[in-house]
Amino acid sequence: MFADFRWDLIVDWMPFLLTGVQMTILLTTIAVGAGTIIGLVISLMRISNFKLANWIGKAYVDFLRGTPLLVQIFIVHFAGPEIVSGIIGDQIRWNAFYSGVVALSLNSGAYIAEIFRGGIQSIERGQMEAARSLGMTYPQAMRYVVLPQAFKRSIPPLGNEYIAMLKDSSLVAVIAVQDLMMAGRVMAGRTYRPVETYFAIAFMYLIMTMTIAQLVAYLERRYGKSDKG
Repeated sequence: MFADFRWDLIVDWMPFLLTGVQMTILLTTIAVGAGTIIGLVISLMRISNFKLANWIGKAYVDFLRGTPLLVQIFIVHFAGPEIVSGIIGDQIRWNAFYSGVVALSLNSGAYIAEIFRGGIQSIERGQMEAARSLGMTYPQAMRYVVLPQAFKRSIPPLGNEYIAMLKDSSLVAVIAVQDLMMAGRVMAGRTYRPVETYFAIAFMYLIMTMTIAQLVAYLERRYGKSDKG
Protein backbone atom coordinates (compact mmCIF):
# COMPACT_ATOMS: atom_id res chain seq x y z
CA MET A 1 0.00 0.00 0.00
CA PHE A 2 2.89 2.35 0.82
CA ALA A 3 4.99 1.46 -2.23
CA ASP A 4 3.81 4.54 -4.13
CA PHE A 5 3.18 6.79 -1.14
CA ARG A 6 3.56 10.40 -2.34
CA TRP A 7 5.46 12.30 0.35
CA ASP A 8 6.02 15.15 -2.07
CA LEU A 9 2.26 15.59 -2.36
CA ILE A 10 1.97 16.15 1.39
CA VAL A 11 4.81 18.67 1.28
CA ASP A 12 3.17 20.57 -1.58
CA TRP A 13 -0.18 20.74 0.21
CA MET A 14 1.20 21.42 3.67
CA PRO A 15 0.67 25.23 3.58
CA PHE A 16 -2.97 24.66 2.70
CA LEU A 17 -3.40 22.06 5.45
CA LEU A 18 -1.78 24.40 7.97
CA THR A 19 -4.49 26.98 7.29
CA GLY A 20 -6.93 24.27 8.33
CA VAL A 21 -4.89 23.65 11.48
CA GLN A 22 -5.17 27.34 12.38
CA MET A 23 -8.94 27.23 11.96
CA THR A 24 -9.20 24.04 14.03
CA ILE A 25 -7.20 25.55 16.89
CA LEU A 26 -9.20 28.79 16.69
CA LEU A 27 -12.53 26.94 16.78
CA THR A 28 -11.45 24.73 19.66
CA THR A 29 -10.03 27.59 21.73
CA ILE A 30 -13.14 29.75 21.30
CA ALA A 31 -15.45 26.80 21.99
CA VAL A 32 -13.66 25.70 25.17
CA GLY A 33 -13.25 29.31 26.33
CA ALA A 34 -16.94 30.07 25.88
CA GLY A 35 -17.79 26.60 27.17
CA THR A 36 -15.85 27.33 30.36
CA ILE A 37 -18.02 30.38 31.05
CA ILE A 38 -21.20 28.48 30.18
CA GLY A 39 -20.07 25.48 32.19
CA LEU A 40 -19.32 27.56 35.29
CA VAL A 41 -22.79 29.11 35.21
CA ILE A 42 -24.51 25.78 34.59
CA SER A 43 -22.48 24.03 37.32
CA LEU A 44 -23.54 26.66 39.85
CA MET A 45 -27.14 26.16 38.74
CA ARG A 46 -26.71 22.39 39.15
CA ILE A 47 -25.59 22.71 42.79
CA SER A 48 -28.11 25.44 43.60
CA ASN A 49 -30.90 24.85 46.11
CA PHE A 50 -33.21 26.82 43.82
CA LYS A 51 -35.17 24.03 42.14
CA LEU A 52 -35.93 25.84 38.87
CA ALA A 53 -32.27 26.74 38.30
CA ASN A 54 -31.25 23.19 39.19
CA TRP A 55 -33.79 21.75 36.75
CA ILE A 56 -32.73 24.07 33.91
CA GLY A 57 -29.08 23.21 34.47
CA LYS A 58 -29.79 19.48 34.52
CA ALA A 59 -31.95 19.69 31.38
CA TYR A 60 -29.21 21.59 29.56
CA VAL A 61 -26.54 19.04 30.47
CA ASP A 62 -28.76 16.04 29.72
CA PHE A 63 -29.77 17.35 26.30
CA LEU A 64 -26.30 18.41 25.14
CA ARG A 65 -24.59 15.28 26.45
CA GLY A 66 -27.39 12.96 25.37
CA THR A 67 -27.58 13.97 21.70
CA PRO A 68 -24.91 13.65 18.98
CA LEU A 69 -22.74 16.70 18.36
CA LEU A 70 -23.37 16.33 14.64
CA VAL A 71 -27.11 16.75 15.21
CA GLN A 72 -26.48 19.79 17.38
CA ILE A 73 -24.37 21.36 14.61
CA PHE A 74 -27.22 20.84 12.13
CA ILE A 75 -29.78 22.28 14.55
CA VAL A 76 -27.69 25.41 15.17
CA HIS A 77 -26.79 25.89 11.49
CA PHE A 78 -30.15 25.22 9.87
CA ALA A 79 -32.73 25.86 12.61
CA GLY A 80 -30.83 28.44 14.68
CA PRO A 81 -31.41 31.44 12.39
CA GLU A 82 -35.13 30.68 12.15
CA ILE A 83 -35.48 30.30 15.92
CA VAL A 84 -33.63 33.54 16.66
CA SER A 85 -35.51 35.38 13.89
CA GLY A 86 -38.81 34.25 15.42
CA ILE A 87 -37.74 35.51 18.84
CA ILE A 88 -36.44 38.93 17.81
CA GLY A 89 -38.92 39.42 14.98
CA ASP A 90 -36.27 40.21 12.39
CA GLN A 91 -34.69 38.02 9.74
CA ILE A 92 -31.07 37.16 10.46
CA ARG A 93 -28.41 35.03 8.80
CA TRP A 94 -25.13 33.64 10.08
CA ASN A 95 -22.30 31.86 8.36
CA ALA A 96 -20.93 28.37 8.87
CA PHE A 97 -18.11 29.55 11.14
CA TYR A 98 -20.56 31.18 13.52
CA SER A 99 -22.72 28.03 13.53
CA GLY A 100 -19.68 25.91 14.32
CA VAL A 101 -18.58 28.16 17.17
CA VAL A 102 -22.05 28.24 18.74
CA ALA A 103 -22.62 24.49 18.46
CA LEU A 104 -19.20 23.54 19.79
CA SER A 105 -19.41 26.08 22.63
CA LEU A 106 -22.82 24.85 23.78
CA ASN A 107 -21.66 21.24 23.64
CA SER A 108 -18.42 21.96 25.47
CA GLY A 109 -20.31 23.93 28.12
CA ALA A 110 -22.35 20.86 29.05
CA TYR A 111 -19.27 18.71 29.65
CA ILE A 112 -17.36 21.45 31.44
CA ALA A 113 -20.38 22.04 33.68
CA GLU A 114 -20.05 18.48 34.97
CA ILE A 115 -16.29 18.91 35.38
CA PHE A 116 -16.77 22.03 37.50
CA ARG A 117 -19.62 20.47 39.44
CA GLY A 118 -17.42 17.55 40.36
CA GLY A 119 -14.57 19.88 41.27
CA ILE A 120 -16.76 22.07 43.48
CA GLN A 121 -18.34 19.12 45.25
CA SER A 122 -14.89 17.61 45.89
CA ILE A 123 -13.94 20.56 48.10
CA GLU A 124 -14.47 19.78 51.76
CA ARG A 125 -17.72 21.23 53.07
CA GLY A 126 -15.89 22.59 56.11
CA GLN A 127 -14.06 25.14 53.95
CA MET A 128 -17.32 26.79 52.97
CA GLU A 129 -18.48 26.74 56.57
CA ALA A 130 -15.17 28.24 57.75
CA ALA A 131 -15.39 31.02 55.17
CA ARG A 132 -18.95 31.81 56.19
CA SER A 133 -17.94 31.88 59.87
CA LEU A 134 -15.35 34.53 58.98
CA GLY A 135 -18.10 36.80 57.74
CA MET A 136 -18.01 36.02 54.02
CA THR A 137 -21.24 35.84 52.08
CA TYR A 138 -22.00 32.67 50.10
CA PRO A 139 -20.92 34.26 46.77
CA GLN A 140 -17.70 35.57 48.35
CA ALA A 141 -16.86 32.19 49.86
CA MET A 142 -17.55 30.49 46.55
CA ARG A 143 -15.45 33.00 44.60
CA TYR A 144 -12.43 33.31 46.88
CA VAL A 145 -12.29 29.94 48.62
CA VAL A 146 -14.09 27.16 46.78
CA LEU A 147 -13.77 28.00 43.07
CA PRO A 148 -9.97 28.55 43.00
CA GLN A 149 -9.42 25.12 44.55
CA ALA A 150 -12.06 23.51 42.34
CA PHE A 151 -10.42 25.00 39.25
CA LYS A 152 -7.03 23.51 40.16
CA ARG A 153 -8.60 20.09 40.57
CA SER A 154 -10.40 20.52 37.26
CA ILE A 155 -7.27 21.17 35.17
CA PRO A 156 -6.71 17.53 34.06
CA PRO A 157 -10.33 16.93 32.93
CA LEU A 158 -10.42 20.39 31.33
CA GLY A 159 -7.33 19.43 29.33
CA ASN A 160 -9.05 16.22 28.28
CA GLU A 161 -12.09 18.24 27.23
CA TYR A 162 -9.90 20.49 25.07
CA ILE A 163 -8.36 17.45 23.39
CA ALA A 164 -11.77 15.86 22.85
CA MET A 165 -13.16 19.10 21.42
CA LEU A 166 -10.12 19.47 19.15
CA LYS A 167 -10.96 16.13 17.59
CA ASP A 168 -14.74 16.61 17.62
CA SER A 169 -14.38 19.98 15.89
CA SER A 170 -13.69 18.03 12.69
CA LEU A 171 -17.46 17.55 12.45
CA VAL A 172 -17.94 21.19 11.43
CA ALA A 173 -16.55 20.20 8.03
CA VAL A 174 -20.06 18.95 7.20
CA ILE A 175 -21.26 22.57 7.10
CA ALA A 176 -18.20 23.65 5.08
CA VAL A 177 -16.16 25.33 7.82
CA GLN A 178 -12.58 25.49 6.50
CA ASP A 179 -10.95 23.51 9.31
CA LEU A 180 -8.28 20.81 8.98
CA MET A 181 -10.78 18.12 8.06
CA MET A 182 -12.35 20.28 5.37
CA ALA A 183 -8.88 21.13 4.02
CA GLY A 184 -8.19 17.41 3.82
CA ARG A 185 -11.42 16.79 1.92
CA VAL A 186 -10.44 19.46 -0.58
CA MET A 187 -6.97 17.97 -0.95
CA ALA A 188 -8.30 14.44 -1.42
CA GLY A 189 -10.87 15.65 -3.93
CA ARG A 190 -8.34 17.49 -6.06
CA THR A 191 -5.46 15.02 -5.90
CA TYR A 192 -7.40 11.73 -5.81
CA ARG A 193 -4.89 10.59 -3.17
CA PRO A 194 -6.95 9.84 -0.03
CA VAL A 195 -4.26 7.67 1.60
CA GLU A 196 -1.66 10.44 1.73
CA THR A 197 -4.29 13.01 2.65
CA TYR A 198 -5.87 11.30 5.61
CA PHE A 199 -2.62 9.92 7.00
CA ALA A 200 -1.25 13.48 6.96
CA ILE A 201 -4.37 14.80 8.69
CA ALA A 202 -4.27 12.06 11.32
CA PHE A 203 -0.62 12.84 12.05
CA MET A 204 -1.35 16.56 12.38
CA TYR A 205 -4.19 15.89 14.82
CA LEU A 206 -1.84 13.60 16.76
CA ILE A 207 0.79 16.31 17.04
CA MET A 208 -1.78 18.81 18.33
CA THR A 209 -3.29 16.45 20.89
CA MET A 210 0.10 15.30 22.20
CA THR A 211 1.26 18.90 22.55
CA ILE A 212 -1.84 19.83 24.54
CA ALA A 213 -1.46 16.71 26.71
CA GLN A 214 2.10 17.74 27.58
CA LEU A 215 0.94 21.27 28.45
CA VAL A 216 -1.81 19.93 30.70
CA ALA A 217 0.68 17.61 32.43
CA TYR A 218 2.99 20.59 33.05
CA LEU A 219 0.16 22.68 34.53
CA GLU A 220 -0.95 19.78 36.68
CA ARG A 221 2.59 19.34 38.08
CA ARG A 222 2.95 23.07 38.66
CA TYR A 223 -0.32 23.50 40.53
CA GLY A 224 0.31 20.25 42.39
CA LYS A 225 3.60 21.66 43.72
CA SER A 226 1.91 24.92 44.73
CA ASP A 227 -0.69 22.98 46.71
CA LYS A 228 2.01 21.01 48.53
CA GLY A 229 3.99 24.18 49.22
